[in-house]
Amino acid sequence: MGLNNNIIAIVAISFIVVGSIWGIGNLISQNNTHLSKTNGVLLLMKDNKFNVTNPDIIVKINQPLKINIANQDFRKHDFIIDDLNINTGYISSGQEFTTVVASNKMGVHTYYCSIHPDIMTGKIIVKN
Repeated sequence: MGLNNNIIAIVAISFIVVGSIWGIGNLISQNNTHLSKTNGVLLLMKDNKFNVTNPDIIVKINQPLKINIANQDFRKHDFIIDDLNINTGYISSGQEFTTVVASNKMGVHTYYCSIHPDIMTGKIIVKN
């Protein structure tokens, strides 16, 4: 009887330990897949770039476009569009920010990171 109780105790403790490790792992490594399911544009800040190529973002006149920004880099960044009065403030590693871009005039606006303005920069193009 004593041996069976020891085996049951070992199995129970194993389940508790494995469950705890799994739970902690999920908390630590929360992924951002929910961002990719939203309407709009997803910009990933990584390796001092936005989406590797600093892409042009097309916005239609009078049609707001949601921009989801996720910092996957090891340092803080920000996202600024001076002409449209957008400034996220610093976004730390692992953080996300969502903003909306809208304009009633055609034109080209520059977006950039103030920490790395020479390498983290792209264009917002507003057109019909």
